Amino acid sequence: MQEFRFDDVIVSADADDLQAYLQDAHGGAERPLCLCQPEGVPMYVAKVGARFVIKRMPSTGGHHTPDCASYEPPAELSGFGEVKDRAIQEDEATGTTTLRLDFSLTKMGKRAATPSAGTEHDTVRTDGAKLTLRGLLHYLWDQAALNRWTPGMEGKRNWYVIRKYLLHAALGKKAKDMALAEQLYIPEVFAVEREAEITQRRIARLATLVSGDNKARKLMIAIGEVKEIGPSRYGFKLVAKHLPNFPFMIDEELHKKLDKRFGDELALWNGVEGAHLVFIGTFWLTRAGYATLETLSLMVTTANWIPIEHGFDVMLLDTLAAQKRKYLKGLRYNLARNKPLASAVLTDTTPPTALYLDLPVDSDEDPVAQTIEHVIEASELPSWIWSVMEAMPPLPAPIASAHTMRRPAASPALPAPSRYERPDDESGYGESAW
Repeated sequence: MQEFRFDDVIVSADADDLQAYLQDAHGGAERPLCLCQPEGVPMYVAKVGARFVIKRMPSTGGHHTPDCASYEPPAELSGFGEVKDRAIQEDEATGTTTLRLDFSLTKMGKRAATPSAGTEHDTVRTDGAKLTLRGLLHYLWDQAALNRWTPGMEGKRNWYVIRKYLLHAALGKKAKDMALAEQLYIPEVFAVEREAEITQRRIARLATLVSGDNKARKLMIAIGEVKEIGPSRYGFKLVAKHLPNFPFMIDEELHKKLDKRFGDELALWNGVEGAHLVFIGTFWLTRAGYATLETLSLMVTTANWIPIEHGFDVMLLDTLAAQKRKYLKGLRYNLARNKPLASAVLTDTTPPTALYLDLPVDSDEDPVAQTIEHVIEASELPSWIWSVMEAMPPLPAPIASAHTMRRPAASPALPAPSRYERPDDESGYGESAW
């Protein structure tokens, strides 16, 4: 469990009096220290709504020990390095993160032209100065620590948990001069006995989409799990799990682009046992109250909700699971498929180890862009490489965590806000992944 030092007092991350210490430290000259390192790592306190949250300082994720909740691998190992400080700008003074999005949240007439089939794009373009839809989904997944895995999380993740942490990850974020949380819709867990009240909350949540004129319709961002994508009477529809009576309509043009651009993701979802298909999209409401998707992106995850890109990812993660390893999954954000990144970073080795997959090069792609040597050379972390056309080499052996030797917290172990605090919502059932 993470511990913090406030002057000469040590407080556990799950202590019931943490809020009082955070409030006192907010705006003060002395920074609280994370005690994962003997000398401590400076943190800062932000106010999010009525609560105080302790956060790592920008660009200090690597200063924490790998088993610390504030640890973050070097940005250059994933797509985060391309968008950091450009599409994602943190303001330490206010605790607010401003996101620059490359997609519109207003529908003006016809849908804007999108790239032709065959060009590598996750939604619109791969530009590090702005987040694409996939980039935003990866960022929220990263901020919610849903790409972090330890064996103790087995069997503890479900849609209730995923939704909770995504909603919390959106707090303190701003996009298009508005709070991101106000522009985000993530369906709650469905229950037949609560259908009427769930529907009422959904209607209230989407009420802002009804206002406006036909020339400029407001859009919202939806994140959910795909149940099926199939034909409707006048086109196609996406049915999300936990939204049995509220499909997202897809016109024929968008459906054609979806099938061409995300054919690999759809095949992976179909072929991997227990896989989840997560969608993110912008949508608007018709006058009849039905949702129509304007843009769309897809992400496949394992049964444990860890994002995957291909079958070799699955093989690696299955091996890590069998060996009960701890790791962070690398996320691509805006990076094109022919750009290298670490598939995962082992956090149970000292120092952490970056895991790379040497994939076959397509004949129509630039082989130079496919190589991973320059990423390895630029990183201070040791590397492990699997040439996927050969047998998988042994993984580096884990080392016992130094955190297991820390003294217990002096304060009672009751839930308290932290980076992973579960935000309040309408239901109290379900369990946390941490």
